Amino acid sequence: MSRRRRPEKRVILPDPKFGDIVLSKFMNSIMQDGKKAVAESIVYGALDTVEAKSKKDPIGMFHDALNNVKPGIEVAAAASAVRLTRSPSKCAPERAQALAIRWLITASRNRSETTMAARLSGELLDAANNRGNAVKKREDTHRMAEANRAFSHYRW
Repeated sequence: MSRRRRPEKRVILPDPKFGDIVLSKFMNSIMQDGKKAVAESIVYGALDTVEAKSKKDPIGMFHDALNNVKPGIEVAAAASAVRLTRSPSKCAPERAQALAIRWLITASRNRSETTMAARLSGELLDAANNRGNAVKKREDTHRMAEANRAFSHYRW
């Protein structure tokens, strides 16, 4: 990490179909080996499936799912006098969004459907309804932070 200054944030262009910047960040996270067209087809296919199954706005469902997965607090390693402890701290909005995107993608990749678009649509529907592995990951993080609340004074 540089000691001089913070690096400036890159400007991410909105996605071509819906004009949403968060969806574009989600596509960039799904993308592997620079294959953006494949990532776009996966995300757009998943959103079409979400719209067909739920009969609601797919972008609204996507944002609901993302908001249900975003953590409010997280645990970080902090050095005490003798050992490393896991101390809870508030999660910044950009970090919460990045964690939610990462957890949604990881949970959808671990599902058992045949195509990635089907896995992603299933996980988005589950997350929008407050269930699924990504929401479970958020609840586990909150539970761990609650259990380690006694060590919160170690944060600086």
